[in-house]
This record gives sequence, C-alpha cells and structure tokens, in this order.
Amino acid sequence: MTTVVPTRRRGRRGVLGSAGLYFATAVCALLFLVPFYLIVRNALSTDAEITGENWQWFPSTVQWGNVTELFDDPTVPFGRSLGNSAVVGILHTVGTLLVCSLAGYGLARIPYRHANKIFYAVLVTLMVPAAVTFVPSFVLVSSLGWVSSMQGLIVPGLFSGFTCFLFRQYFLGFPKELEEAARVDGLGYWGAYWRIVVPNSLNFFAAIATITFISGWNAFLWPLVIGQDQEAWTVQVALSSYMTNQTVNFHLIFMATAVSILPLVLVFLFLQRWLVQGVAQTGIKG
Repeated sequence: MTTVVPTRRRGRRGVLGSAGLYFATAVCALLFLVPFYLIVRNALSTDAEITGENWQWFPSTVQWGNVTELFDDPTVPFGRSLGNSAVVGILHTVGTLLVCSLAGYGLARIPYRHANKIFYAVLVTLMVPAAVTFVPSFVLVSSLGWVSSMQGLIVPGLFSGFTCFLFRQYFLGFPKELEEAARVDGLGYWGAYWRIVVPNSLNFFAAIATITFISGWNAFLWPLVIGQDQEAWTVQVALSSYMTNQTVNFHLIFMATAVSILPLVLVFLFLQRWLVQGVAQTGIKG
C-alpha cells in the first residue's frame, strides 16, 4: 500500500531545502571573501595596527599613502615588475594557446601511424616532476644567454602537456562535418583549423587562456631563478622582496598583494562563465 505525501508538506520541504542551500552558499561566499577583506584591511593599515594585540575591524586612519610608498620605493621596482608580469602573462598565454592547440589538433585529426605513441609520450611528461627538469632547463636557458630576459621567462613554458591533452580531448569531440565541408571548399588542415575550428571554439580557448594566464602570473620559482636583475623581476618576485631575514614590511606586503591580485580578479570575473563551459567541454574520449 503506497503512502501519498501531501503537496503542502512537499512544498514546505522544498522551501526549507532552498533556504538551506542559499544559507550554505552565503556562508561559503563569506568564507571565500575573508582573505580579501584581510588583504585590503591590512594594506590600508600601519604595521602597528597589523601586528597589534587589539584587533580592529578597520584601520583607525586609512593609510592611502601606502599606495604611493609601494610605487615610490627605490629598492623594489614594483611598477616595472607589474609590467613584466603583464608581458609575460599575455605572451605566455598566447604562445601556449597557439602551440598546444596546434599540437592537440594534429593529434586528434591528422592521420599518422605514430600519433598515439606521441600522445602517450606527451602524457608521460605529466608524470615527470618539475624539479627533475628544472636544472636542465636552466642550463639550456643560460647557454642561450636568456638569463634576466623575457625570452628566458616565457619560452621554456610555452608547451604544456596538460594543455595539449585538454585540446586533444576537445578536438576529438568537435563536429567533423564542419571540417569536411571546409575541405570540400579547398581548405587544408591549417585552413580548417584557423577558419573553422578556432572561431567555433572560442569558449574553450577563453577557458584555457584564463587558466594559463593565472598560472603564468602566479609563477614564482622560475622567474626567481631567471630574473636575476631587478629589471627582469616579475610581480611575485618583487612581492617576496618585502620579507627578508632582517625586516618584514607588513603594510607593503599586503598592499603589493592587493595590487597584484587585482588583474587576476578582473580576468576571472570577465571570463568565469567561459572557464566553466570550456572545462566541461573537454569530454574524455578514447
């Protein structure tokens, strides 16, 4: 014998479930925003207020002069470091998209009897720790004379096995009918890729571009080793220079952090819907 649940009870449960979901979402959002609040609060405070025993939710006097001090500091070229990070991030993103998308498209579409072997070799690179290739990469860059240069910061990271894998998986699910129509019109692999595949894959390209740009902007160890001159420092290297064995400039650290994450927040807010859609379109296929 079946029991019929009254519609009113079901509706009440649905309302409570929705309210609980919204409450949990609000709590998670607040927890996510706490680090940003701390960064902004400490960036506009003095060192005494940051390290003081008595906690204040907001600084007693907003220290807007910290912004001027950050960019006028003669020991750390923070403004130039921001420019270097922007150049490295943009060129690294564009180069990675071009190289890895071409590699992924070739592995997914161009018939070649060793294509699977090459693909498996690319997957093997994902299992090699970065520390293993760090010293050989530095020796190669040093022998080319690229230390403290944009080439040394950008070129070694243009190819990513994981990004190539994502592009290959995406192109496997791309409609072949569009490419076949392009070949009927006389286009080769390059023409089909550039005129048909890329314009119809902008969501996925935007998602990969977002991930790649954030990764390039946040890179620290490689720019620290290659950027031996202050003229080649990136923003992460400049930020680390405010913490030494002798002193720690707390207000400058937090102000530099606030300024350095602003481009990432803007990029993420602008491209977040493409980020979700693009990752969902990778579709793991044989």
